[in-house]
Amino acid sequence: MLKLRHLFAAIVMAIMFSACSDNSLNTPEPTDDATSNAISKVEAEELAQTLTTTTEGFENGTKTSYATGTVTLGTGSWTLSDALIGTLTSDRKNGARSARIINTGRVTMNFNRTTGAGTISIRHAVFGSDGASSWELWASTNSGASWTKIGATVTTSSTTLQTATFTANISGTVRIEIRKVSGGGNRLNIDDITITEFSTIPPPPASVHLNMGNPTGAVTSTNAPTNYLMEKTQFALSYHRDKGIPNWVSWHVDASWLGSAPRQDDFRADNTLPTGWYRVSNTSYTGSGFDRGHNCPSADRTRTVTDNSATFLMTNMIPQSPDNNQGPWARLEDYTRTLVNQGNECYVIMGQYGTGGTGSNGFRSTIDNGRVTVPNRIWKVVVVLPAASGDDATRVTTSTRVIAVDMPNTQGIRNNNWGTYRTTVDAIEAAAGVDVLSRVPASIQAVIESRVDNGPTQ
Repeated sequence: MLKLRHLFAAIVMAIMFSACSDNSLNTPEPTDDATSNAISKVEAEELAQTLTTTTEGFENGTKTSYATGTVTLGTGSWTLSDALIGTLTSDRKNGARSARIINTGRVTMNFNRTTGAGTISIRHAVFGSDGASSWELWASTNSGASWTKIGATVTTSSTTLQTATFTANISGTVRIEIRKVSGGGNRLNIDDITITEFSTIPPPPASVHLNMGNPTGAVTSTNAPTNYLMEKTQFALSYHRDKGIPNWVSWHVDASWLGSAPRQDDFRADNTLPTGWYRVSNTSYTGSGFDRGHNCPSADRTRTVTDNSATFLMTNMIPQSPDNNQGPWARLEDYTRTLVNQGNECYVIMGQYGTGGTGSNGFRSTIDNGRVTVPNRIWKVVVVLPAASGDDATRVTTSTRVIAVDMPNTQGIRNNNWGTYRTTVDAIEAAAGVDVLSRVPASIQAVIESRVDNGPTQ
């Protein structure tokens, strides 16, 4: 199947990195990449030339108190409430200044961007040695008369700047607002707010497995040890170093992934993790009472021995109760492949949240001497599309079948029907703090993410 990904990924990267902290409006040079198979190189270059990026780095303004006030920055007028422009050594910043927010403060654009918003990236870190805070991105399409939340709530705990990326897909007039929603007196630094122009063709990611989105804006950086992006040929995942398990794993499965390669059962540590990080091993779950539960299943990767072997990396595992893993969870995996064999392709995103589950040896919060966290809940979202070529996120409609389940990580459910655990994508996003289908247009997300699937279960 032809997948639009390399060309637009290159375009977006060119756009993002052309924006400096000088708060200017930039027009990037066209990207030369001949890998597109859906539009011509000339069309791609024309698109790259017309897309613009706005970056606000807070370098051209001064505000020294937390009292609500308006300040003129490089991009225009902004209102800072319970917020100031920080210049101290303890302020985390790229350059000389960044915004610093306290309590439930806000940073608000007072002007409209008329070319919409495709993606919005924001750098964030805790001030000094302060504790964690959570914040949200909101957008207005009517000059601030009303606001809509974009993506998931972000929790900031790092003392170095991290990047959170939101897929807005908003055309026309837009302005944004950053709202600190928890953490009280803990102070939060915000810097380098970058807005790319809306395009009717959302830029596909480099990995086919992220075609529906990157649920937590994970990045491949050792500065993001709790949200570390790993892109493998067979699947993509966000890894949590301190929990020893993935936050989520995302993969694409169609008929081309299914073959006759046997199950390898070669559970092993993932040696591609950064140097110095603890590597969960094939024996880390021994005696725990929990299965080494696959995220991307072995049976979804039977095209080659190499593909199947990749699913046995411990970065693809969570401690899963045997009755969950071998019961309703296994039957949902089987049903997904049934859908593929009926002529569909599926995008599957699996994740977990909470702490503490019950295995065959009873309740545990951690295993492997505290180095592997046992999740409390396990969720999955399956997007079902007729097999076809093209950028699949743009093929999702309000009629697309989306299966969402949220199961307890416990015993006693082996014989339960997986259909009894169906829920909405919205509910999973709220519970797990993720944005699962961020590349799907917002108007379509609003419909499919609020609906509980009622289709067949076998």
